[in-house]
Amino acid sequence: MSYSSLAKEIVELVGGEQNVSSLVHCATRLRFKLKDSTKANKTALQNLDGVLSVVESGGQFQVVVGSHVPEVYKEITKIANVGAATNSSDEPKGSIGARIFEVISRSFSPLLGALAGAGMLKALLTILTMTGLLSAESGTYFILSAAGNAVFYFLPIFLGITLATKLGAHPYVGGAIGAALLEPNFTGLLTAGKSTDFIGIPVILMDYSSSVFPVFIAVSIYAVLDKFLKKVIHKELQMFLVPMLSLAIIVPLTVIAFGPFGVYAGNAIGSAIDFLSTKSGILTGAVVGAGWTFLTLFGLHWGLVPIVLDQLAHEGSPIMAMLAAAPLAQAGLAFGVFLRTKDKSLKTLSGSTLVPGLLSGVTEPILYGLMMRYKKTIPYVIIASAIGGAINGLFGVEATVYAFPSALSIPAFAPMGIYIIGIAVAFACATLLPLLFGYEDKKPNKDSDKKIEIDNKVEEEQIIGKKEVIKSPLTGEVKALNQVTDEVFASEAMGKGIAIEPTVGKVFAPVNGVISIAFPTGHAIGITSDEGAEILIHVGIDTVKLEGKYFSAQVKQGDYVQKGDLLLEFDIEKIKEAGYQVTTPVIITNTDNYLEIAGTHQEKIQANETLLTIFV
Repeated sequence: MSYSSLAKEIVELVGGEQNVSSLVHCATRLRFKLKDSTKANKTALQNLDGVLSVVESGGQFQVVVGSHVPEVYKEITKIANVGAATNSSDEPKGSIGARIFEVISRSFSPLLGALAGAGMLKALLTILTMTGLLSAESGTYFILSAAGNAVFYFLPIFLGITLATKLGAHPYVGGAIGAALLEPNFTGLLTAGKSTDFIGIPVILMDYSSSVFPVFIAVSIYAVLDKFLKKVIHKELQMFLVPMLSLAIIVPLTVIAFGPFGVYAGNAIGSAIDFLSTKSGILTGAVVGAGWTFLTLFGLHWGLVPIVLDQLAHEGSPIMAMLAAAPLAQAGLAFGVFLRTKDKSLKTLSGSTLVPGLLSGVTEPILYGLMMRYKKTIPYVIIASAIGGAINGLFGVEATVYAFPSALSIPAFAPMGIYIIGIAVAFACATLLPLLFGYEDKKPNKDSDKKIEIDNKVEEEQIIGKKEVIKSPLTGEVKALNQVTDEVFASEAMGKGIAIEPTVGKVFAPVNGVISIAFPTGHAIGITSDEGAEILIHVGIDTVKLEGKYFSAQVKQGDYVQKGDLLLEFDIEKIKEAGYQVTTPVIITNTDNYLEIAGTHQEKIQANETLLTIFV
């Protein structure tokens, strides 16, 4: 699938352009802010070719597409007006914690490339000076050092811009607030060792270069002030008066109160982590190492970035060294699966995810392509990450510059030798565990050398192997899936199956199992059978737009049902009168778990007759 096609599908499946309040992206995820998340078709998105997973976390609807996210994002912006976030009254607010994580994430996401690139440049300079290839006194070193240091030194300015943008205030006024903390006349007071005051109020002079918390507090207060001033100042005067008053109020308040408080708060967090490390470096490292994978899974890992950057601004970051074991453990898992599997497609997947994980620290393709598919591997990564994190914690390893943990960023950590041991142990453990104990869940996955080529014309008795029978949930006429007018279903992007043109408006359970999905609109139901088949019954095409009209669900998510139980009632004639088709795809969404899916040869079918036969 091309990037443009994938972009179009994603926009449609999140509810269309009109349902998107804003969109930003990080290294691997499209982070949507939706007006109504129930309008998004999460199941269809997860089954799109090119989408690794879908995560709802921190008030965001995150579509994980891997390292080609910039290309997909670019295509989306061509076809839809879904720019970066601003404060919109249409946006669901969510919990305070979710909103804080969202603000942090949206503020750092635009800086991701600059931070990672500058960090790697500083790591390269470390190698060059250690090996004697470059003198630390040379002009070349100072120029490259300036390139690597700039984004960190002037971080308050960059954060002022991105944070103000996120909070709906003027971005460059936010940047000016950060810049004021680094202005030479102001910093010169600190250099000269002088004390000062503002209208008689003593000012505590501090070094705000590379700081995070002071500008977060200052710009957050500025965003509130900006809205207030725009309400009370005449529109014709706002262009100059609002920025002028904002700077005149916020900058003094920052150097008097917000700045020192932010610095002290950051120092307190860093000291707490250092304290825990000195009391039990092993335990702290194990917890941080094991927990990082779960933070990444839910997209909450950005919440630790301010802490890491604040630690780096003072000395070094032990927390960065502890969590570094997790990405390397995930890369080790990919290598272990690559060595063990005989499935060509899985070998290609694990090999392709190993390279970016090992060399750049981008591991979402491993998380969603392997770990979420083979959940047996999750404990392997936890164990390996905990061991590697414990080693780094025990020996006090610290990151000296900001860089994604990877094989190439090793010089960013010290002592380097211990760090190499820590991440090497994490990588080796995660490689060895799937080799020893396998990676498959209880249900074996298909193996390429055991594939059995069958199609719907092959009689069932010719098939050797375990099978599961799916009964028809509807009475009506049988259609091939490629005859459905919806391209997502017709292309089998969501999985193989069959379609029914219903003549009776009742949906019955096709298997014994649990209701895994019950859409609030009632137009679709998902059920997971006792044997593990995941079945989606989608009544009609685009009927989600009816918002529940003419549908009456008889079950809810989590209910256990028996084959033949009534799941849903719907009014066929009313739906058709409203301009919608009632053609109902019946899809096996975990198609990849099966050798083949064979459909009935009947042209007409009654509810509870055999519709599909799936072969394991």
